[in-house]
Amino acid sequence: MGLTSAMNTAATGLKSNSVMLETIGDNIANVNTTAFKSNRADLESQFAITLRDAAGPANGLGGVNPSQVGLGSAIGAIQRSFVQGSISATGSPADLAIDGQGFFILNDGVTDFYTRDGAFSLDVNNQLVSRDGLPVQGWSAAADGTVDTTGAVGTLNIPLGSLTQVQATSTAEIAGNLNADATVATVGAVQISAALATAAGVASANTALTDLVDGNGQALFVEGDVIEINDVAKGGLTLPATAFVVGTDGGSVQDFMDFMEGSFAIHTDAGLNDGAGVTMNELGQIVVTSNVGEINAIDLDSTDIHNVTRQIAPFTFTATTEAAGSGLTTSFLVYDSLGNSVDVRLRLVLESKDSLGTTWRYYAESTGDSDLSKAVGSGTISFDQNGQYIGATGDPLSVNRAGTGAADPLTFALDTTAMTALASGSAISEFTLADQDGKPFGTLVDYQIDRDGLIVGSFSNGLTENLGQVALATFINPQGLKMVTDNNYITTQNSGAATVTAANTNSAGRIQSGALELSNVDLAREFIGLINASTGFSAASRVITAADQLLQELLLIAR
Repeated sequence: MGLTSAMNTAATGLKSNSVMLETIGDNIANVNTTAFKSNRADLESQFAITLRDAAGPANGLGGVNPSQVGLGSAIGAIQRSFVQGSISATGSPADLAIDGQGFFILNDGVTDFYTRDGAFSLDVNNQLVSRDGLPVQGWSAAADGTVDTTGAVGTLNIPLGSLTQVQATSTAEIAGNLNADATVATVGAVQISAALATAAGVASANTALTDLVDGNGQALFVEGDVIEINDVAKGGLTLPATAFVVGTDGGSVQDFMDFMEGSFAIHTDAGLNDGAGVTMNELGQIVVTSNVGEINAIDLDSTDIHNVTRQIAPFTFTATTEAAGSGLTTSFLVYDSLGNSVDVRLRLVLESKDSLGTTWRYYAESTGDSDLSKAVGSGTISFDQNGQYIGATGDPLSVNRAGTGAADPLTFALDTTAMTALASGSAISEFTLADQDGKPFGTLVDYQIDRDGLIVGSFSNGLTENLGQVALATFINPQGLKMVTDNNYITTQNSGAATVTAANTNSAGRIQSGALELSNVDLAREFIGLINASTGFSAASRVITAADQLLQELLLIAR
């Protein structure tokens, strides 16, 4: 022991306090580093020289404590603080912050890295990556949008602008009020044509169209003639034009009557029992009988059916019975499996009313139906004596889509639970489509990440779909992690293996999108530590200076 030892001891103080200064300097330098976790240098004493050991009381003397001189200080450990940093909003949906103990998982293809820095973005391949290009790990969603968080993690893809989606309609919700003061529908409109004849006499349903003749014995049709049905009014609304090619779409009068019945969307279900349809009587006249109610009434003018090829009107109709009964109608769009819009029209008539309530019948038709008949379903809606909904009958509406490339048929339920049947006073009923769950073609235009890390894509058609879920990792001893560059950590033997989990599970914490975690450096504490470390460094240097001066004094004595 001596002055040389004092200098060596003071030198350890210089080294220890310089490490403290380095640690504090690193903390201060990273005060604005995203998700930086501050370090603390903990000092410990070094070996001590024992000048005298302790001795217990003996021979009437008291005990003696040991006499030791320390040999300075050393760095015992540098502890990293994983205290939660403040969270600051950024507005970018790719920026993520963790409120909890979890870590994001990154992978370079070989090694897993762990970070609290959630400053992510999308690369050219629409992968979610860190600012240094490391793919963020998570679970991709299955085709039905479900995410299996028990499987292996992988890269996350958010294909903005390239992923498309449609949704076929499965339910259409109708809302409104049906006027309980309406008139019960009892009769359909009846239109009768002039008698059809052949060269041999009165025509029948089985007569070939090419055998029909006019009053001068001239043929009304030849093979290939186009019969167009145009400007036919049904319930005051004009039906779309249709065309029948003689010999291609059918060759008999019955074939053409079936075509008319389908074009007019006349419902001939056995349960209706209203005699509606297109038939031929014994006089050779075509009889068009609409479904009951004014809203179903078909009005045929002499020019509504004409032979386009020969520029003649082969059939003339006369109204013999007018429809009776209140009704109303509305049209709306639904969507098939390809996202094509399909027009559907509902016609409602009051079928019955008594002291127990009212029952309305709906008739559905669609110009998008690809088969012969445009009628796509019928049913009833019942209300109690207070005008409140009781129930409905009828199968789901079914629109044939054969030949369109879409799933055939398009079948969807009609939800009428939101309707009422109250007396409106003005004798006006009102109803409309409130909602339907089908969506046309849409492109992924945006995404959000929720607190569970679930990535939800938003499409231009209003649909949303789960695209994947960000995974988090937790550790038994996070302080055992080894920090590498770019705000990343790797595991060590003392950190334990990563436990991969979803956010909001165990201690992983929740994810906040559009925000970043700030550094947890406390500047006030760092400045205090800076004063202490610099004071310790200065004091240790003074010891060296003092020891040096004393050594110089010794050298002078020797002279």
